[in-house]
Amino acid sequence: MIRRHTLILPSGLYAGVDEVGRGPLAGPVIAAAVILDKLKEIKGLRDSKLLSEQARTELAGEIRERSLCWATGRAETGEIDTMNILQASLLAMQRAVESLDIMPEYALVDGPHCPRLACRVDGVIKGDQRVGAISAASILAKVTRDAEMIAMDATYPGYGFARHKGYPTREHIRALDVLGPCDIHRRSFNPVKLRCRQT
Repeated sequence: MIRRHTLILPSGLYAGVDEVGRGPLAGPVIAAAVILDKLKEIKGLRDSKLLSEQARTELAGEIRERSLCWATGRAETGEIDTMNILQASLLAMQRAVESLDIMPEYALVDGPHCPRLACRVDGVIKGDQRVGAISAASILAKVTRDAEMIAMDATYPGYGFARHKGYPTREHIRALDVLGPCDIHRRSFNPVKLRCRQT
């Protein structure tokens, strides 16, 4: 059973789930699932977009150390192009939850769209600002994806991945115009698709 828009926290064991990377033109979409330990408080949890890079990195370390368990999941560029970004995001979230060492009774997901899971799923609008476990998942997914895109900058120089992380900035669009798409670009996204036709 999937319920949406609820803010009632389950009394049983639950995981917070969020994804990062729906908007970029390149790279995977990465999701995280986190089950917080009620006996080990992590201060400062909030939407990853509202935190500085340093704060996100520090909190990600705490989340890994102090959570009951955590896991990440992903959908690669080819999967995004095949099934569309929404379905790929749901697949990444499903993979994250299924990779947890402890299976939760519930999953609280940021936003209205929920993956298919063996446990009950609640979609929470603006959940990354309102539920600590979802905030933790948001932070972990963001730090994980950013690190990957920084690494991709060395593999695919010239695109500026370390700076814009694959998002459609002016710098990125200019690089696409000059270099054309590389292996990790999402060819189903219009700015990339257009430049594929030109090459």
